[in-house]
Amino acid sequence: MTVVPSPTPTESLAGTPPRLQLFGITKRYPGVVANSDIALSVRPGEIHAVLGENGAGKSTLMKIIYGAVKPDAGSVAMDGKQVAVRNPQEARTLGISMVFQHFSLFDTLTVAENVWLGLDKHQSLADVSRRIAQTTQAYGLQLDPARPVHTLGVGERQRVEIVRALLTQPRLLILDEPTSVLTPQAVENLFVTLRQLAAQGCSILYISHKLHEIRALCTACTVLRGGRVSGECDPRQESNASLSRLMIGAEPPLLEHRAVKTGGIVLDVRQLDLARNEQFGVDLHRVALQVRAGEVVGIAGVSGNGQKELLYALSGEDTRAASGAIVVGGQSAGKMGPALRRKLGLHFVPEERLGRGAVPSLSLSRNLLLTRRQAVGLGGWLHGGKLQAQALRIIDRYKVKCGGPQAAAKSLSGGNLQKFIMGREMDAAPGLLIVSQPTWGVDVGAATQIRGELLKLAGAGCAVLVVSEELEELFDISDRLYVMAKGQISPSMPRAEATVEKVGLWMSGLWTQTGAQHGTA
Repeated sequence: MTVVPSPTPTESLAGTPPRLQLFGITKRYPGVVANSDIALSVRPGEIHAVLGENGAGKSTLMKIIYGAVKPDAGSVAMDGKQVAVRNPQEARTLGISMVFQHFSLFDTLTVAENVWLGLDKHQSLADVSRRIAQTTQAYGLQLDPARPVHTLGVGERQRVEIVRALLTQPRLLILDEPTSVLTPQAVENLFVTLRQLAAQGCSILYISHKLHEIRALCTACTVLRGGRVSGECDPRQESNASLSRLMIGAEPPLLEHRAVKTGGIVLDVRQLDLARNEQFGVDLHRVALQVRAGEVVGIAGVSGNGQKELLYALSGEDTRAASGAIVVGGQSAGKMGPALRRKLGLHFVPEERLGRGAVPSLSLSRNLLLTRRQAVGLGGWLHGGKLQAQALRIIDRYKVKCGGPQAAAKSLSGGNLQKFIMGREMDAAPGLLIVSQPTWGVDVGAATQIRGELLKLAGAGCAVLVVSEELEELFDISDRLYVMAKGQISPSMPRAEATVEKVGLWMSGLWTQTGAQHGTA
């Protein structure tokens, strides 16, 4: 492995100044230094990775470049000229576009209207809609310009952000975890797009915790550790293990699999038919699946094929299902709300971290009250000490980087908030845990830990249902797999029989039912 020191501002070999240069960028928050004396150089047409564990300062640095955060010290240069990027509008004027890890979309507006807001207004909304349709068709991103954003799943919202960035024709494109909820096919399409942009001279800053993506896509890599640049490398010359050592000082831990001993059926979905509740939603047709105590069951599929509707029905947010269509622990639960289902042992982690998984303005300890009521005494009095102790235990166990139990949820990086929410629900000793996108945006070490904890839960007798668009994750932890397409669910397949090719085919709804029954274990 070849590691070179932090870069110093230089011109490229062709005599052209770097597209982007950072000089001594420093940003402090109360109790933490997010960035310390960062220097970075990106050449025209280069796909440059920024790698680091959760809380290393990557997202803060990208927001500084985009003008969303003001640095305490340091300067920025574009094409050899020092610039003051005071806000995102000025960044876009300079040709800088960014796809955020946390989406910045207006739920009540359509896809086209959200994209239009980020473009010059000399274009009509109809023109923007046509450009969206052309771009999505060219890159296989599948978006309806007229569809309201609040009806989209998280993977579809990711596509809106990417399309909006592409339509600005950027000279510097910043991507913060752009593939976290994209399928392998969509990732390949995105990579083709990014390589085309780079070939046309666009520089790309790429943040991802998926080391194999960085090795396959990027031509340079800057590594951050504790808010500082710890070195640079050519990721094409590295292995996942060597990149992990650069990032966290150690190789990623191995996932310990356990012998599967299943018990009784904990979740039994019986021919669930549910009409869409929104204009652009998906009807569920005869969905049938089972999850037994002691097993991890995965659901694969492209975002927008009914996963959101199914999860709403399973969590109790949608109570329109027939009472007997959803059975939890032997009790008909289709008409029960979330609180009653929690009394049956069901805990749930939604795909949206901020807003549904956590209240942004509340402290981590108070966010425990969303799903844990043990700290509420007679008359509704809160036991603050008990809440703090529970939050601190989760923070310590899952290595959540934050300012302590009193830190507001919105102050955490995306990956650290995900670790806390996952820890909150796994720490509750559920009998049935339903999780959507469990390792979205977390680094390789934290992802292994979360997956290991899910396996431990199953080993202790919990029934675990995981909905994920990351096939590698599902293959890693699932005992059985279902595939969801067009509001229907496939027969289950044992993990040993699952291949990327087979699951990819089933994602189009092309499964056969010969010799298999829906919902069988």
